[in-house]
Amino acid sequence: MAGVLYRKERELLEYLAQFQSQHGYSPTLAELAKATGHRSKSTIHTLIRSLVEKGYVQKVEGNTRVLKIIEDKVRLASMGNLPSIELPLMGYIAAGNPLEPHSDPSATFQVSASMVSGKKTSYVLQVKGASLIEDGILDGDFVVIEKDMNVSNGDIVVAIVDENLATLKKYYKEGERIVLRPANSQMDPIYPTSLTLQGKVVGVIRKF
Repeated sequence: MAGVLYRKERELLEYLAQFQSQHGYSPTLAELAKATGHRSKSTIHTLIRSLVEKGYVQKVEGNTRVLKIIEDKVRLASMGNLPSIELPLMGYIAAGNPLEPHSDPSATFQVSASMVSGKKTSYVLQVKGASLIEDGILDGDFVVIEKDMNVSNGDIVVAIVDENLATLKKYYKEGERIVLRPANSQMDPIYPTSLTLQGKVVGVIRKF
């Protein structure tokens, strides 16, 4: 059984597979870093080493531009045949309202282990409303949140603004101020006077 793929490893593996199918060889570390949004080549080194250790990729000796992808294991991963974990289902988030706790305080939600890093506390919220519909997050969807306060422009975050109102928005820092933007052209951005980050979205799950 292949090891658990974390989100960044999965993104790198998917890009590697796509690039190789198009070009017939592996991308450079710089190309990998740029494509997956990492500033550091050393981060890519670490991710590739992890993929090798977990059995998804083999290095071909003597050719630095060839990383052999183990097709069977990648296919299993893409089919979702990886371990799942249970995260607490904390409640509901609706833009501009307090976070509404779930009626069952012990409720859990099963997600693919590859969605979370495993290094930070994670939980699930159910979305109420349409503030992120243009990013494909719909009313009733479940969002997987990691309690990670190291956020970048464009990250979707859960934030408590103006002391007790919760919101799910895209985070941007513009100069000295923070703006929380919806992904819905019918809604206005928020310029909070106070803000407490609760974490950022690392996955979205839709139940049909």
